[in-house]
Amino acid sequence: MRHADQIGRLGATPPAPGRPTTFLAAFAALLFGFLTWQVAAAGPLLSPDERLGTTIRTSAIPSAPAELFADLGNLQVALPVLGVVLAYVTWRTHHWLPATTAALTMALVPALVGPLQHLLARPGPPPMAPATGFYPSGHAATAAVAYGLCALLLRRRELAYGCVLLNAAVGLGLVRQGYHWPVDVLGSWCLSALLLYAAACALSRAVSRSTRRSSSGTPSC
Repeated sequence: MRHADQIGRLGATPPAPGRPTTFLAAFAALLFGFLTWQVAAAGPLLSPDERLGTTIRTSAIPSAPAELFADLGNLQVALPVLGVVLAYVTWRTHHWLPATTAALTMALVPALVGPLQHLLARPGPPPMAPATGFYPSGHAATAAVAYGLCALLLRRRELAYGCVLLNAAVGLGLVRQGYHWPVDVLGSWCLSALLLYAAACALSRAVSRSTRRSSSGTPSC
C-alpha cells in the first residue's frame, strides 16, 4: 500500500517503474541507438527526415508561438522552473534526496548531449548552416528532462500529460523555426526518457529503503 507524503519523510514517489515503463525504456534505448547510428552513418533515414523538416519549416504554422515554445528549451527558462519545484519538494518532504537526484539527472543532459553533438557533427537545417552539431537537440533534451522531472516529483497525472503536450510543442517549435531536424528532437526525447526512467528508479529505491526503516522503527536520517 502506498502512503501519501508525510512531513519529515520522503513519502511515495510516482508508481515504481514496472514492466510497461521498463519496456518503454528499452524501446527508447533501441530507438536512440538506431537514430544515432543513422546520423553517424548518414543513413537513408536522413533524407525523409530532412524533407519532413523542410515541410514543417515552410508550413503555415505561425512563427511567433513556435518561437515561444522553442524558447522553453532554453536553460534560462527550464532551470528556474525546475529549481522552484525542487525547492518546494525539499520543503515539503524535509529531504534533500529528490532534489539531489533531480539535479544529478539534469546535469547529465549537457554531459551526454555535448559530446554526442561534437562527435556526430550533424549539419543543421539551412537557417543554421554551415554549423554542425545538431544531433541530439540540447534544447529538446533540456525541456524534456527539466519538465519531466517536475512532473515526476510533483506526482500529478495531469502534469504528466501536460508535460508530454508541452514537449511536443517545444519539439515542433524547434523544427518549425529551423533550429533542428525532426530526428534531432526524437533522439533527444529517447535519451531523456532513459534519464527520467533512471531517476524514477533511484527515487523509488530510496523511498522503499526509507519505508522499511520507518516500519522497523529505525529513525530515518
